Amino acid sequence: MREFARLYTELDSTTATNRKLATLQAYFASARPADAAWAVYFLAGGKPRQAVPTKLLRQYAIERAALDDWLFDECYDAVGDLAETIAHILPPPTSESDVGLAVWMDERILPLRGATPETIRTALFALWEETAWRERFLLMKLIGGGFRVGVSRLLVTRALGEVAGVDAKLVAQRLMGWIDGRVRPSAERYAQLIAPQSDAEHELRGGQPYPFFLAHALQTDPAATLGPIADWMVEWKYDGIRAQLVSRGGQSWLWSRGEDLITDRFPEISAVPLPEGTVVDGEVLIWQDGAPALFADLQKRIGRKTLSAKMMQELPAALIAYDLLEQDGEDLRRLPQRERRRRLEALVASVASPQLVLSPLVEASDWDALAELRESSRSRAVEGMMVKGADAQYGVGRTRDVGTWWKWKIDPYSIDAVLIYAQAGHGRRASLYTDYTFAVWDDDPEGGRKLVPFAKAYSGLTDAEIAVVDAAIRRTTTEKFGPVRSVKPTMVFEIGFEGIARSSRHKAGIAVRFPRMLRIRDDKKIDEADTLATLQGMLP
Repeated sequence: MREFARLYTELDSTTATNRKLATLQAYFASARPADAAWAVYFLAGGKPRQAVPTKLLRQYAIERAALDDWLFDECYDAVGDLAETIAHILPPPTSESDVGLAVWMDERILPLRGATPETIRTALFALWEETAWRERFLLMKLIGGGFRVGVSRLLVTRALGEVAGVDAKLVAQRLMGWIDGRVRPSAERYAQLIAPQSDAEHELRGGQPYPFFLAHALQTDPAATLGPIADWMVEWKYDGIRAQLVSRGGQSWLWSRGEDLITDRFPEISAVPLPEGTVVDGEVLIWQDGAPALFADLQKRIGRKTLSAKMMQELPAALIAYDLLEQDGEDLRRLPQRERRRRLEALVASVASPQLVLSPLVEASDWDALAELRESSRSRAVEGMMVKGADAQYGVGRTRDVGTWWKWKIDPYSIDAVLIYAQAGHGRRASLYTDYTFAVWDDDPEGGRKLVPFAKAYSGLTDAEIAVVDAAIRRTTTEKFGPVRSVKPTMVFEIGFEGIARSSRHKAGIAVRFPRMLRIRDDKKIDEADTLATLQGMLP
């Protein structure tokens, strides 16, 4: 555990890619295989479920540190992170542990889930006695289900490839499905991950998907940067769940881009009768009357563990197919886009299922005509366009070495809103107020004019801007609610977001998707911020 805690600290303390890569390589070169397997799981994006409720973590930390509740709350308010607060307040350990990450996970942390409070108390007191601050902090993150680390999956695959002497793209392919969580990391799985490549080896096993090919954001004039429009294939950019439908061995698997196995959540898509040895890449959407529904409708099905016949009838899902990655068991990713598209069209026509819909190509005589069509995106419930090189192969991740995909999105919705609540961030921003709640004016003829919260945002500002906002928050705080501060309305921000829908769960009656801060509006007074009526006018 000491080695993984040291790795976590070093990765969190730098933004330099080369330094992170070197740190990862050093760790994997010396780590025990079982420990390395769990490290890969976490670093690649695995999110273990919470093993101990937050209430119990707080209760037993207060008891062990012999603090009053109010003093713990003051410490938590100052630090802004529960794991870090607990690591700070506990007394020094009485011994040191040399137990590895795998033993901690398999024998000490995972068994805590569902255990009795007394069992949890005994286990926590024991682990606190043998861990120093750095290990305690990491363990609290793992036990509380809040582990996050600032390293990309691409960097992890590069490090593993360098250590093992294996092509990083092959490592990325072998990693698909690792973080699903249904099979625990192990020394045996890690050995398979870094094993030398064999010419006879069939890398994809069972329902394992391919690494997803990702698009770059197109932020320039395509006519000036992409050349003749005839060299590109254009499709609408749908707002759904990127997924691969895999048919092998008489079974079907539906994988999200986040490597969640969502077969059971969308049984009508999983039941599409694909031929054996077929993998289709596409977008899961709620598809009604030949058109996509809002993402808010898809959200109603994402979190459901059980689906009623009524919900499936009211919110029918479909896979909008836009690429064919495997056919008759043959990997097609090296074929040019136009050839994969030709085969995909034939496949969709032969399957003839309403749950497998071919993504239509967008035809235009030139880039100007295409740009004009793009302006109709919102009325079509899409985010813009996907522009794909006609000769592009299907790559791994966000790469340009085998061709390029571009996402040409329309400008986000935007609105001017007032900052009314703030909360401290995490990691290196734990001592700064970086997570904000924004409100718009509700001009109620009976209740008078008041601010109504509608969105939370934490991204979009530079470090220098965050420092300015943090200072303003500390000057204008009117009340404290645990880690949250209520502030006097003094600052206006331009908030951008990708989608908007009605919501009975939000006080404003509206939910927005992917809100972020575009800029601080120092030029606007509080009274000049936008209204709830303006937001309502943006509803589809």
